[in-house]
Amino acid sequence: MCNHHIPINIHDQNEHDQEHKFWSRRSFLQALGIAGSGTMMLGSNMLTASAPSPLTAAIANAENDCILILIRLSGGNDGLSTVIPIEQYDTYANARPNIYIPESKILKLTDDFGVPTYMNALEPLWGEGQFKAAHGVGYQNQSLSHFTGSDIYANTDLTTTGFSGLDTGWMGRYFENLYPDYLVNPPAAPAAIQIGQYGNLIFEGEETNYAFVANNIDQLEEIAQSGQFYALDDALFDGCMYGDQLKFLRGVANTTYEFSGLIHEAYERGSNQVEYQDNGFARQLALLARLIKGNLGTKVYMISMGGFDTHGNQPLAHERLMSNLSVAINNFYEDLTFTQQDEKVLSMTFSEFGRRIFENGSNGTDHGKAAPTLFFGSGLNGSAFVGEHPSLDAPNGRGNLEYTMDFRDLYATVLAEWLCVPIPLVEQHLLGHTYNPINLGFNCSGVEFPDIAYDDQPPTPPSPDDPVADNPTDELLNAIVHKPFYPTDGAPHIYLEMPLTAHVDIQLYNILGQNVGTVYNEIMAEGSAEINIRDRMPNHLSTGKYIYRIQVSDRKMSKSIMVS
Repeated sequence: MCNHHIPINIHDQNEHDQEHKFWSRRSFLQALGIAGSGTMMLGSNMLTASAPSPLTAAIANAENDCILILIRLSGGNDGLSTVIPIEQYDTYANARPNIYIPESKILKLTDDFGVPTYMNALEPLWGEGQFKAAHGVGYQNQSLSHFTGSDIYANTDLTTTGFSGLDTGWMGRYFENLYPDYLVNPPAAPAAIQIGQYGNLIFEGEETNYAFVANNIDQLEEIAQSGQFYALDDALFDGCMYGDQLKFLRGVANTTYEFSGLIHEAYERGSNQVEYQDNGFARQLALLARLIKGNLGTKVYMISMGGFDTHGNQPLAHERLMSNLSVAINNFYEDLTFTQQDEKVLSMTFSEFGRRIFENGSNGTDHGKAAPTLFFGSGLNGSAFVGEHPSLDAPNGRGNLEYTMDFRDLYATVLAEWLCVPIPLVEQHLLGHTYNPINLGFNCSGVEFPDIAYDDQPPTPPSPDDPVADNPTDELLNAIVHKPFYPTDGAPHIYLEMPLTAHVDIQLYNILGQNVGTVYNEIMAEGSAEINIRDRMPNHLSTGKYIYRIQVSDRKMSKSIMVS
């Protein structure tokens, strides 16, 4: 892959010298051939970008108008802090005594799954049928390396190890087939736009990279606003010994970056009708919305959000990241509805791996395996949790969630059913992976989807005839908070918050369901309490897993707890 050159401050002599060194003949030619942004006409004295040929124009017109946005969560997103398995909540909380998300801070989307309340900006999308989450996405013998994991998710080559592996990407192979004459006759608009390089292979083909790549959102915003990759104002070159040569080279580069002008035109035609937050991720989506609304014609975009390598202080970091993502996604689709283009835009997240079930000693989590993939857009035709969530009770020896859905099946579904790529080509682009589509709500090929588990039922509301719903005392009982925790001495404790003074009965059961004794059976005052199970139990407890059940009035609550 070639590298972009970040524009240099022309008034700084040291940077000036660096730029002249950069513009060696070899690096200059490499820069001009970068990332599908232009074409070098072999056998010609001039380097320029070509207009689309009748062939590529016909191909473009034959395509559907669906758009795909790939959202890279760089660093390894923690799936258990993204989609919380309510039906496995006790195991989840026990594995993360210091960083688990309390039940009071879970937005319950169905009876079995929820998201943290800091992702509540996604609730309208869920209600409108525009949010799906695929459980347990990964692959066999998943790599826990940032670099190898990223390459595998890009090239779909499961034999990749270290620095060896296929150097083309799944989208690159798609575009290579779609535009066989690309090097001479590129399409009328950028095939793909990528913000942030990160050495990613997704759009890499045998001959070129098919994405128009900007190093960061600042650079793409500058291109969109000015229509130029490099500024050519005369004032920039005044007093410069090599000003004429530098201006010429920058001018040729701008010619080669022919798509810069098209991006600028689309930017001018489009506009944002929603106010986005001022952060890097929101700015990326705001710009994409404007280009889409300006009818740029680009089929695939890739944007990135970093910071997901949460080995330490995960709760605050993850809350900030996923809150920003949720708000920006909500704003993005609201923005697109003004021009009724939300139905043709599908967004999906991906990350190089998930994270382990158990917290580490730094209030974080270490590199793991399976994690959910999130999808957004009206084209999903309904919200749901798709597939089987991995069992938290059966991790591998290192505490990793085992995958239940092959990531290539999701890629294949997006290619065949959203971008309408013929199935034989899908299998070819995914290196011979047999087509096994996932029902995500859209269907271009006409295939019948295999049966797959769905959880799309909203939480069961209280019955209108149920007196509990109107009983203030019962509302207080529902506000009781309890959780197991383990102080530094390792003794198992129950933390309990009581919103009222009441009689509290806590019984302990072994994993066979046998009652092993009473932990607490007294009047407890309003407030919080910490109950040491070992101190309260008259008999010796063997090491292992137990279940405590709390009863207050007619309300019963239970969780598992480890005794060591």
